[in-house]
Amino acid sequence: MAIKVQMPKLSDTMEEGKILKWLKKEGEQVEQGEVIAEVESDKADMELEAFDSGTLLKIVVPEGKGAAVGAVIAVIGEEGEKVDDLSAEDEGKKEEKTEKEEKKEKPGKEETEDKDKAETTGKEEEKPKRKESEEKPAPGKDGRIKASPLARKMADDRGVDLKALSGTGPEGRIIKRDIEAALEKGVGKEQAPSYAIDEPIAETIELTGMRKAIARRMVESKTSVPHFYLTVEVDMTNIVEMRSRVNDMQKEAKVSFTDIMIKLAAHALLKHPKVNSYWAGDSIKRRGQIHIGLAVALEDGLITPVIRHCDRKGIIQISKEAKDYAERARNKKLKPEEYEGGSITISNLGMFDIEEFSAIINPPEGAILATGAIVEKPVVRNGNIVVGKTMRVTMSCDHRVVDGAVGAEFLRDFKRMLENPIVTLL
Repeated sequence: MAIKVQMPKLSDTMEEGKILKWLKKEGEQVEQGEVIAEVESDKADMELEAFDSGTLLKIVVPEGKGAAVGAVIAVIGEEGEKVDDLSAEDEGKKEEKTEKEEKKEKPGKEETEDKDKAETTGKEEEKPKRKESEEKPAPGKDGRIKASPLARKMADDRGVDLKALSGTGPEGRIIKRDIEAALEKGVGKEQAPSYAIDEPIAETIELTGMRKAIARRMVESKTSVPHFYLTVEVDMTNIVEMRSRVNDMQKEAKVSFTDIMIKLAAHALLKHPKVNSYWAGDSIKRRGQIHIGLAVALEDGLITPVIRHCDRKGIIQISKEAKDYAERARNKKLKPEEYEGGSITISNLGMFDIEEFSAIINPPEGAILATGAIVEKPVVRNGNIVVGKTMRVTMSCDHRVVDGAVGAEFLRDFKRMLENPIVTLL
Protein backbone atom coordinates (compact mmCIF):
# COMPACT_ATOMS: atom_id res chain seq x y z
CA MET A 1 0.00 0.00 0.00
CA ALA A 2 1.32 3.44 -0.97
CA ILE A 3 2.41 5.63 1.97
CA LYS A 4 2.31 9.42 1.76
CA VAL A 5 5.38 11.33 2.92
CA GLN A 6 4.26 14.62 4.47
CA MET A 7 6.11 17.87 5.09
CA PRO A 8 7.21 17.58 8.74
CA LYS A 9 6.96 20.33 11.35
CA LEU A 10 10.63 20.97 12.05
CA SER A 11 10.19 23.85 14.52
CA ASP A 12 7.47 25.21 16.77
CA THR A 13 6.91 28.17 14.41
CA MET A 14 7.18 26.39 11.07
CA GLU A 15 4.13 26.61 8.78
CA GLU A 16 5.74 25.62 5.50
CA GLY A 17 9.00 24.16 4.25
CA LYS A 18 11.01 24.24 1.03
CA ILE A 19 12.58 21.21 -0.65
CA LEU A 20 16.24 22.09 -1.16
CA LYS A 21 17.34 18.76 -2.61
CA TRP A 22 15.98 15.25 -3.18
CA LEU A 23 18.66 12.69 -2.31
CA LYS A 24 16.60 9.90 -3.86
CA LYS A 25 15.07 9.72 -7.34
CA GLU A 26 11.71 8.27 -8.36
CA GLY A 27 12.01 4.51 -8.69
CA GLU A 28 14.89 4.15 -6.22
CA GLN A 29 14.70 1.96 -3.13
CA VAL A 30 14.35 3.70 0.25
CA GLU A 31 15.14 2.21 3.66
CA GLN A 32 13.47 3.25 6.90
CA GLY A 33 15.56 5.94 8.62
CA GLU A 34 17.43 6.82 5.43
CA VAL A 35 17.76 10.51 4.57
CA ILE A 36 15.76 11.15 1.40
CA ALA A 37 15.71 14.96 1.18
CA GLU A 38 17.03 18.24 2.55
CA VAL A 39 14.35 20.67 3.75
CA GLU A 40 14.60 24.36 4.56
CA SER A 41 12.48 25.28 7.58
CA ASP A 42 11.93 28.79 8.89
CA LYS A 43 15.13 28.55 10.98
CA ALA A 44 17.50 25.92 9.61
CA ASP A 45 18.21 23.37 6.88
CA MET A 46 17.21 19.90 8.07
CA GLU A 47 17.48 16.33 6.80
CA LEU A 48 14.25 14.44 6.13
CA GLU A 49 14.31 10.74 6.98
CA ALA A 50 11.99 8.09 5.59
CA PHE A 51 9.68 6.53 8.17
CA ASP A 52 9.00 3.50 5.97
CA SER A 53 10.90 1.27 3.55
CA GLY A 54 9.93 0.79 -0.09
CA THR A 55 10.26 2.40 -3.50
CA LEU A 56 10.05 6.15 -4.00
CA LEU A 57 7.08 6.03 -6.35
CA LYS A 58 6.45 9.74 -6.81
CA ILE A 59 7.96 13.11 -5.91
CA VAL A 60 5.02 15.49 -5.49
CA VAL A 61 6.97 18.63 -4.52
CA PRO A 62 10.06 19.22 -6.68
CA GLU A 63 13.30 20.83 -5.61
CA GLY A 64 13.06 24.56 -5.03
CA LYS A 65 9.34 24.45 -4.27
CA GLY A 66 7.62 24.88 -0.91
CA ALA A 67 4.74 23.07 0.80
CA ALA A 68 2.68 23.61 3.92
CA VAL A 69 3.32 21.50 7.01
CA GLY A 70 1.38 18.25 6.61
CA ALA A 71 1.17 18.49 2.80
CA VAL A 72 2.10 15.40 0.76
CA ILE A 73 5.56 15.84 -0.76
CA ALA A 74 6.26 12.27 -1.93
CA VAL A 75 4.88 8.73 -2.01
CA ILE A 76 6.63 5.51 -0.98
CA GLY A 77 5.21 2.07 -1.78
CA GLU A 78 5.81 -1.23 -3.53
CA GLU A 79 7.64 -1.28 -6.85
CA GLY A 80 5.23 -0.97 -9.78
CA GLU A 81 2.38 0.27 -7.60
CA LYS A 82 0.29 2.94 -9.34
CA VAL A 83 -0.04 6.36 -7.75
CA ASP A 84 -2.67 8.92 -8.72
CA ASP A 85 -2.03 12.66 -8.93
CA LEU A 86 -2.22 13.73 -5.29
CA SER A 87 -1.33 17.39 -5.52
CA ALA A 88 -4.65 18.96 -6.55
CA GLU A 89 -7.48 16.49 -6.02
CA ASP A 90 -6.45 15.46 -2.51
CA GLU A 91 -5.92 19.07 -1.48
CA GLY A 92 -9.38 20.05 -2.64
CA LYS A 93 -11.02 17.15 -0.85
CA LYS A 94 -9.03 17.87 2.31
CA GLU A 95 -10.11 21.52 2.37
CA GLU A 96 -13.72 20.65 1.56
CA LYS A 97 -13.75 18.16 4.43
CA THR A 98 -12.13 20.69 6.79
CA GLU A 99 -14.73 23.30 5.93
CA LYS A 100 -17.64 20.88 6.36
CA GLU A 101 -16.33 19.84 9.77
CA GLU A 102 -15.95 23.49 10.76
CA LYS A 103 -19.49 24.33 9.63
CA LYS A 104 -20.86 21.28 11.39
CA GLU A 105 -19.38 22.53 14.68
CA LYS A 106 -20.59 26.11 14.15
CA PRO A 107 -22.94 26.98 11.26
CA GLY A 108 -22.13 30.32 9.67
CA LYS A 109 -24.56 33.05 8.69
CA GLU A 110 -24.34 32.14 5.00
CA GLU A 111 -25.20 28.50 5.65
CA THR A 112 -28.15 29.41 7.92
CA GLU A 113 -29.62 31.80 5.34
CA ASP A 114 -29.32 29.23 2.54
CA LYS A 115 -31.02 26.60 4.70
CA ASP A 116 -33.89 28.94 5.67
CA LYS A 117 -34.43 29.90 2.04
CA ALA A 118 -34.53 26.28 0.91
CA GLU A 119 -37.04 25.38 3.58
CA THR A 120 -39.28 28.32 2.65
CA THR A 121 -39.37 27.82 -1.13
CA GLY A 122 -38.66 24.14 -1.44
CA LYS A 123 -37.18 24.88 -4.88
CA GLU A 124 -33.56 25.62 -4.11
CA GLU A 125 -32.27 22.42 -5.75
CA GLU A 126 -34.27 23.02 -8.94
CA LYS A 127 -32.15 26.03 -9.94
CA PRO A 128 -29.66 25.24 -12.72
CA LYS A 129 -26.08 25.13 -11.57
CA ARG A 130 -23.60 27.49 -13.16
CA LYS A 131 -20.38 26.16 -14.59
CA GLU A 132 -17.41 26.79 -12.32
CA SER A 133 -15.32 28.27 -15.13
CA GLU A 134 -17.97 30.70 -16.40
CA GLU A 135 -17.65 33.36 -13.70
CA LYS A 136 -16.11 34.26 -10.40
CA PRO A 137 -17.83 33.00 -7.25
CA ALA A 138 -20.74 35.21 -6.30
CA PRO A 139 -20.71 36.61 -2.79
CA GLY A 140 -23.39 35.61 -0.32
CA LYS A 141 -25.96 38.01 1.12
CA ASP A 142 -23.46 39.17 3.69
CA GLY A 143 -21.01 40.05 0.93
CA ARG A 144 -18.65 37.17 1.67
CA ILE A 145 -16.82 35.35 -1.13
CA LYS A 146 -17.07 31.57 -0.96
CA ALA A 147 -13.66 30.29 0.10
CA SER A 148 -12.30 27.55 2.33
CA PRO A 149 -10.92 28.54 5.76
CA LEU A 150 -7.39 27.61 4.68
CA ALA A 151 -7.69 29.67 1.50
CA ARG A 152 -8.93 32.67 3.47
CA LYS A 153 -5.99 32.42 5.86
CA MET A 154 -3.49 32.11 2.99
CA ALA A 155 -5.07 35.07 1.20
CA ASP A 156 -4.92 37.17 4.35
CA ASP A 157 -1.31 36.22 5.10
CA ARG A 158 -0.11 36.82 1.54
CA GLY A 159 -2.19 39.87 0.64
CA VAL A 160 -4.35 38.25 -2.04
CA ASP A 161 -7.70 39.84 -2.97
CA LEU A 162 -10.27 37.02 -3.08
CA LYS A 163 -12.58 39.13 -5.27
CA ALA A 164 -10.01 38.94 -8.07
CA LEU A 165 -9.99 35.11 -8.14
CA SER A 166 -12.12 32.37 -9.69
CA GLY A 167 -12.62 29.32 -7.53
CA THR A 168 -12.10 25.76 -8.76
CA GLY A 169 -13.59 24.08 -5.71
CA PRO A 170 -17.18 22.86 -5.22
CA GLU A 171 -19.71 25.47 -6.44
CA GLY A 172 -16.91 27.84 -7.41
CA ARG A 173 -15.42 27.91 -3.95
CA ILE A 174 -11.88 29.29 -3.69
CA ILE A 175 -9.47 26.72 -2.27
CA LYS A 176 -5.76 26.50 -1.55
CA ARG A 177 -4.66 25.69 -5.11
CA ASP A 178 -6.44 28.84 -6.38
CA ILE A 179 -4.40 31.00 -3.99
CA GLU A 180 -1.19 29.24 -5.00
CA ALA A 181 -2.01 29.71 -8.69
CA ALA A 182 -2.70 33.41 -8.10
CA LEU A 183 0.62 33.85 -6.32
CA GLU A 184 2.45 32.09 -9.15
CA LYS A 185 0.90 34.45 -11.75
CA GLY A 186 0.96 37.54 -9.56
CA VAL A 187 -2.84 37.79 -9.86
CA GLY A 188 -4.73 39.41 -7.02
CA LYS A 189 -1.66 40.52 -5.07
CA GLU A 190 -2.10 43.75 -3.20
CA GLN A 191 0.39 46.30 -4.46
CA ALA A 192 2.70 48.00 -1.97
CA PRO A 193 1.80 51.65 -1.43
CA SER A 194 3.62 54.02 -3.73
CA TYR A 195 5.07 57.19 -2.26
CA ALA A 196 6.50 58.58 -5.50
CA ILE A 197 4.92 58.98 -8.93
CA ASP A 198 6.34 56.61 -11.56
CA GLU A 199 9.25 55.66 -9.32
CA PRO A 200 10.92 52.53 -10.71
CA ILE A 201 11.35 49.52 -8.41
CA ALA A 202 15.01 48.58 -8.17
CA GLU A 203 14.40 45.06 -6.92
CA THR A 204 11.68 42.76 -5.58
CA ILE A 205 13.02 40.43 -2.92
CA GLU A 206 11.17 37.15 -2.47
CA LEU A 207 10.75 36.15 1.16
CA THR A 208 12.55 33.13 2.53
CA GLY A 209 10.88 30.82 5.02
CA MET A 210 12.99 32.38 7.79
CA ARG A 211 12.05 35.94 6.83
CA LYS A 212 8.35 35.01 6.70
CA ALA A 213 8.56 33.44 10.16
CA ILE A 214 10.40 36.47 11.59
CA ALA A 215 7.79 38.84 10.18
CA ARG A 216 4.93 36.74 11.52
CA ARG A 217 6.42 36.25 14.99
CA MET A 218 7.55 39.84 15.46
CA VAL A 219 4.11 41.18 14.52
CA GLU A 220 2.57 38.64 16.88
CA SER A 221 4.98 39.64 19.66
CA LYS A 222 4.60 43.39 19.26
CA THR A 223 0.79 43.29 18.93
CA SER A 224 -0.03 40.62 21.52
CA VAL A 225 2.72 41.06 24.14
CA PRO A 226 2.43 44.23 26.27
CA HIS A 227 6.01 45.54 26.18
CA PHE A 228 7.51 48.01 28.60
CA TYR A 229 11.12 49.19 28.69
CA LEU A 230 13.77 49.87 31.34
CA THR A 231 17.15 51.45 30.57
CA VAL A 232 20.30 51.84 32.68
CA GLU A 233 23.79 53.13 31.99
CA VAL A 234 26.59 50.86 33.19
CA ASP A 235 30.19 51.70 34.03
CA MET A 236 32.04 48.97 32.12
CA THR A 237 35.57 49.89 33.24
CA ASN A 238 36.01 46.77 35.41
CA ILE A 239 34.54 44.45 32.76
CA VAL A 240 36.89 45.85 30.10
CA GLU A 241 39.89 45.17 32.37
CA MET A 242 38.55 41.75 33.37
CA ARG A 243 38.05 40.66 29.74
CA SER A 244 41.57 41.75 28.85
CA ARG A 245 43.06 39.76 31.74
CA VAL A 246 41.02 36.63 30.99
CA ASN A 247 42.14 36.64 27.34
CA ASP A 248 45.76 37.21 28.38
CA MET A 249 45.68 34.32 30.87
CA GLN A 250 44.33 31.68 28.48
CA LYS A 251 44.24 30.89 24.76
CA GLU A 252 41.39 28.36 24.67
CA ALA A 253 38.81 30.88 23.58
CA LYS A 254 38.72 34.62 22.98
CA VAL A 255 36.09 35.79 25.45
CA SER A 256 33.74 38.52 24.24
CA PHE A 257 31.74 41.07 26.22
CA THR A 258 28.59 39.16 25.22
CA ASP A 259 30.00 35.95 26.75
CA ILE A 260 30.52 37.77 30.06
CA MET A 261 27.04 39.31 29.94
CA ILE A 262 25.50 35.87 29.34
CA LYS A 263 27.19 34.55 32.49
CA LEU A 264 26.19 37.56 34.61
CA ALA A 265 22.60 37.52 33.29
CA ALA A 266 22.38 33.90 34.48
CA HIS A 267 23.50 35.01 37.96
CA ALA A 268 20.89 37.77 37.94
CA LEU A 269 18.18 35.24 37.00
CA LEU A 270 19.20 33.10 39.98
CA LYS A 271 18.46 36.09 42.23
CA HIS A 272 15.24 37.00 40.38
CA PRO A 273 13.43 33.80 39.33
CA LYS A 274 10.25 35.74 38.50
CA VAL A 275 11.98 37.03 35.37
CA ASN A 276 12.73 33.42 34.37
CA SER A 277 9.05 32.91 33.48
CA TYR A 278 6.70 33.00 30.50
CA TRP A 279 3.02 33.58 29.77
CA ALA A 280 1.05 30.37 29.16
CA GLY A 281 -2.40 31.78 28.36
CA ASP A 282 -4.18 31.04 31.63
CA SER A 283 -1.11 30.81 33.87
CA ILE A 284 2.50 31.90 34.30
CA LYS A 285 5.12 29.16 33.97
CA ARG A 286 8.35 29.59 35.91
CA ARG A 287 11.34 27.76 34.46
CA GLY A 288 13.43 25.56 36.72
CA GLN A 289 16.63 25.99 34.67
CA ILE A 290 18.51 28.93 33.19
CA HIS A 291 19.06 28.96 29.42
CA ILE A 292 20.20 32.17 27.72
CA GLY A 293 19.38 32.96 24.09
CA LEU A 294 21.96 34.74 21.93
CA ALA A 295 20.65 36.80 18.98
CA VAL A 296 22.69 35.96 15.86
CA ALA A 297 22.26 38.00 12.68
CA LEU A 298 22.10 35.99 9.44
CA GLU A 299 22.08 37.11 5.84
CA ASP A 300 18.32 36.60 5.53
CA GLY A 301 17.16 37.01 9.11
CA LEU A 302 17.85 36.42 12.77
CA ILE A 303 18.04 33.34 14.96
CA THR A 304 18.59 32.89 18.69
CA PRO A 305 20.59 29.76 19.60
CA VAL A 306 20.21 28.90 23.29
CA ILE A 307 23.13 28.21 25.62
CA ARG A 308 21.82 25.90 28.34
CA HIS A 309 22.55 25.83 32.07
CA CYS A 310 24.59 29.06 31.90
CA ASP A 311 24.58 29.34 35.69
CA ARG A 312 26.61 26.10 35.91
CA LYS A 313 29.18 26.92 33.22
CA GLY A 314 32.32 29.03 33.22
CA ILE A 315 32.91 31.94 30.84
CA ILE A 316 35.37 29.91 28.73
CA GLN A 317 32.83 27.14 28.10
CA ILE A 318 30.08 29.68 27.36
CA SER A 319 32.40 31.42 24.88
CA LYS A 320 33.18 28.16 23.06
CA GLU A 321 29.50 27.19 22.81
CA ALA A 322 28.46 30.69 21.70
CA LYS A 323 30.97 30.66 18.83
CA ASP A 324 30.00 27.13 17.79
CA TYR A 325 26.28 27.99 17.78
CA ALA A 326 26.86 31.23 15.87
CA GLU A 327 28.89 29.45 13.19
CA ARG A 328 26.36 26.65 12.75
CA ALA A 329 23.50 29.14 12.79
CA ARG A 330 25.05 31.00 9.84
CA ASN A 331 25.33 27.67 7.99
CA LYS A 332 21.74 26.75 8.98
CA LYS A 333 22.90 23.62 10.76
CA LEU A 334 21.26 24.14 14.15
CA LYS A 335 18.86 21.53 15.51
CA PRO A 336 15.43 22.64 16.82
CA GLU A 337 16.39 21.88 20.43
CA GLU A 338 19.36 24.27 20.05
CA TYR A 339 17.26 27.38 19.39
CA GLU A 340 14.21 26.78 21.59
CA GLY A 341 13.46 27.06 25.31
CA GLY A 342 15.40 30.18 26.28
CA SER A 343 14.85 31.94 29.60
CA ILE A 344 15.86 35.36 28.28
CA THR A 345 17.70 36.61 25.18
CA ILE A 346 20.66 39.00 24.87
CA SER A 347 20.89 41.09 21.70
CA ASN A 348 24.14 43.04 21.32
CA LEU A 349 24.50 45.66 18.57
CA GLY A 350 27.51 47.36 20.14
CA MET A 351 29.82 46.11 17.37
CA PHE A 352 27.81 48.29 14.95
CA ASP A 353 28.37 51.41 17.09
CA ILE A 354 24.73 51.40 18.23
CA GLU A 355 24.65 53.02 21.66
CA GLU A 356 21.03 52.25 22.62
CA PHE A 357 18.02 50.38 21.21
CA SER A 358 14.90 48.52 22.32
CA ALA A 359 14.51 44.89 21.25
CA ILE A 360 11.27 42.98 20.60
CA ILE A 361 10.65 40.06 22.96
CA ASN A 362 11.13 36.60 21.48
CA PRO A 363 7.98 34.65 22.55
CA PRO A 364 7.42 32.83 24.81
CA GLU A 365 10.26 34.42 26.77
CA GLY A 366 9.32 37.10 29.28
CA ALA A 367 12.13 39.56 28.57
CA ILE A 368 15.05 40.49 26.32
CA LEU A 369 18.21 42.54 27.02
CA ALA A 370 19.44 44.98 24.35
CA THR A 371 23.05 46.09 24.87
CA GLY A 372 24.84 48.87 23.02
CA ALA A 373 28.39 49.95 22.36
CA ILE A 374 30.93 50.69 25.11
CA VAL A 375 31.82 54.35 24.73
CA GLU A 376 34.31 56.63 26.45
CA LYS A 377 32.75 59.67 28.12
CA PRO A 378 33.25 61.91 31.17
CA VAL A 379 31.87 60.36 34.37
CA VAL A 380 31.93 61.39 38.02
CA ARG A 381 33.90 58.98 40.17
CA ASN A 382 34.63 59.71 43.86
CA GLY A 383 33.68 63.34 43.30
CA ASN A 384 36.08 63.76 40.36
CA ILE A 385 35.36 63.92 36.63
CA VAL A 386 37.29 61.19 34.82
CA VAL A 387 37.12 59.37 31.50
CA GLY A 388 34.83 56.38 31.89
CA LYS A 389 33.74 53.47 29.71
CA THR A 390 29.95 53.20 29.73
CA MET A 391 27.32 51.03 28.07
CA ARG A 392 23.54 51.39 27.95
CA VAL A 393 21.32 48.35 28.55
CA THR A 394 17.60 48.33 27.75
CA MET A 395 15.38 45.57 29.09
CA SER A 396 12.11 44.85 27.26
CA CYS A 397 9.62 43.10 29.55
CA ASP A 398 6.34 41.26 29.02
CA HIS A 399 4.10 43.09 31.51
CA ARG A 400 1.88 40.02 31.89
CA VAL A 401 4.83 38.19 33.43
CA VAL A 402 7.29 40.80 34.71
CA ASP A 403 6.02 43.76 36.74
CA GLY A 404 7.87 47.07 36.67
CA ALA A 405 9.46 46.65 40.08
CA VAL A 406 10.53 43.07 39.32
CA GLY A 407 12.18 44.12 36.07
CA ALA A 408 13.82 47.12 37.72
CA GLU A 409 15.31 45.00 40.52
CA PHE A 410 16.67 42.49 38.01
CA LEU A 411 18.25 45.23 35.88
CA ARG A 412 19.67 46.97 38.97
CA ASP A 413 21.47 43.79 40.06
CA PHE A 414 22.62 43.04 36.51
CA LYS A 415 24.15 46.54 36.43
CA ARG A 416 25.88 45.97 39.79
CA MET A 417 27.35 42.69 38.56
CA LEU A 418 28.69 44.33 35.42
CA GLU A 419 30.24 47.17 37.40
CA ASN A 420 31.65 44.86 40.11
CA PRO A 421 31.88 41.24 38.85
CA ILE A 422 33.27 40.16 42.23
CA VAL A 423 29.79 40.40 43.77
CA THR A 424 28.87 37.16 41.96
CA LEU A 425 31.22 35.39 44.41
CA LEU A 426 29.41 36.66 47.49
